[in-house]
Amino acid sequence: MLDNTDTRLVQALQENAHLTVQELGALLNLSPSQAGRRRQRLERSGVIAGYTARLDPMLAGLDVQAFVQVEMASHRPEDARSFARLVATQPQIVSAWTLTGTADYLLRVYCKDLPALNDLIHAVLLPHRAVAKVHSQIVMNQLKADAPLPT
Repeated sequence: MLDNTDTRLVQALQENAHLTVQELGALLNLSPSQAGRRRQRLERSGVIAGYTARLDPMLAGLDVQAFVQVEMASHRPEDARSFARLVATQPQIVSAWTLTGTADYLLRVYCKDLPALNDLIHAVLLPHRAVAKVHSQIVMNQLKADAPLPT
């Protein structure tokens, strides 16, 4: 459970993970050592799972973003594990979810171009023995950038 100070701390770090303990302390009206201990506690507990750099996909040469829905022909546990391993090995797939409804999986992918997306679908996903259908939706424009989690 996060108290008000923890909530403000994680909000600040989601906006700028480079904040020093001195800056965090000033924002939270805490001493730098108190702010540092709180941050370390949140890291140890897993509330703060890590720190990453957010890249601009277009400037990184990834011109195509798509959501790919995958419907499975088989729901056997070994097929699900095999598909999960396949997904984990593909760097173009940046996130994946299991779903209720018609599609069993939703994959968010970034590719350099349409032929690369086509290759991912036809040479990687569809050949998997348990995949029945793949439906892709290409993102035309992202109206809202990935935002910090609400706290």
